[in-house]
Amino acid sequence: MRKLIIITILMAITTIVRAECRNVFVEMGYQPAQVDAKLKEVFNDVFRGPNKVYFEVGDSMGYVSDIKNHDARTEGMSYGMMIAVQFGEKDIFDRLWRWSKKYMQHQSGNREGYFAWSCKTDGTRNADGAASDGELYFITALIFASNRWGDNTGINYKAEAQRILNCIQPKEYTPEPRPAGFPGFGPQQQGPQKMYLIDPETKLITFTPDGFGNRYTDPSYHIPAFYEVWAKWADDGRADYWRACAQASRAFLHKATHPVTGLNADMCQYDGSEMQMPRWPGMPQPKPGEKPRRNGSNNFRYDSWRVPMNITLDYEWSGADAEWQRGYGERIQNFFYSQGVDKFVDQYRPDGSLPEENEILQAGGFRKLRHSIGLVSTVAAASIMCQHDKRKEFVDALWNAKHEPFEDGYFDAYYDGLLRLFAFMHLSGIYREIVPQY
Repeated sequence: MRKLIIITILMAITTIVRAECRNVFVEMGYQPAQVDAKLKEVFNDVFRGPNKVYFEVGDSMGYVSDIKNHDARTEGMSYGMMIAVQFGEKDIFDRLWRWSKKYMQHQSGNREGYFAWSCKTDGTRNADGAASDGELYFITALIFASNRWGDNTGINYKAEAQRILNCIQPKEYTPEPRPAGFPGFGPQQQGPQKMYLIDPETKLITFTPDGFGNRYTDPSYHIPAFYEVWAKWADDGRADYWRACAQASRAFLHKATHPVTGLNADMCQYDGSEMQMPRWPGMPQPKPGEKPRRNGSNNFRYDSWRVPMNITLDYEWSGADAEWQRGYGERIQNFFYSQGVDKFVDQYRPDGSLPEENEILQAGGFRKLRHSIGLVSTVAAASIMCQHDKRKEFVDALWNAKHEPFEDGYFDAYYDGLLRLFAFMHLSGIYREIVPQY
């Protein structure tokens, strides 16, 4: 009887996570107690400190805000849920989900099941359309919540994930006329259109599920490991399809990342090629003899920062493309090392050259290049894939970096803060594939 009890306890412990992840900080010489304290500090910076981005509403809801843009986004809400389930913070997870479902998720109509990508912090929608990465994280976080806490504690997490999975399948719809005064992105769509999270021909995630944005993709939305999670535990009858999507995303990342620098564009075509400058009616055209403006979306900038960490995640959880991923990790660290570990900037062209001023994407009212802690974080996370000695310098740079305002006053508590926390989760070995406990 005693032996049976011991076996049962051990099974319960080992089913919470798939396997022990590496604590790279400890491997690099930091003490376990130091790492635990630092991880708690970084978590509190995001959720509880003076520069927090998480705010509770009443007794049962909460939201994550992009402070500098005065809104709540599916990106931050779903990131917050993923972080909460990884840390076992059920109250935070449930609050974020309730807010997301009440204010962001469409409960009927053409976009049923999808989420409005941006809302004011009072819940008013800034836009109805979805940004595809939000759905990707919502689904995966809900599956992990089901695996960790079961579905009988007030929220049926798996049923909520399955509903989204059913709603994101391809369907035809007729676009609504745009509100007066709202120009939208691209020309007004006319006649019956297709809506889908995953492009059915390429099996690659869209930039947006509907409109102009489903004609191309965002490399930072490609997280093959998430599809593997869906295949294992979504129980939606599409396991083989999700595994095929994972393989397609891995193959896409080979094409979308530069063979020398490892850098990628913010957005690109499904074959990995560059975006063309849009030329729909009404847009200013180049003057005779004027050099056409380069499409800045072809540059490595804010969205792109996430790619090294996403590839690291697939390396840790799946290992299905480990050889290529190890080479990629060293390529991208070699590039940033060549720029100076404490000096590299946050936007480049994929070949490693600097963008022209009109290509630089502004943030917080500033249009300038910086040594941003968000990118410091994701490049450091890639050390998990690397074997060269340089990796320790990137890990140390993250450990020692201070998340504080720049001299000109610019400070991003939201995006920089979340990426910093994700990197600490990776490098301390707590960002794990959560398997069924119930």
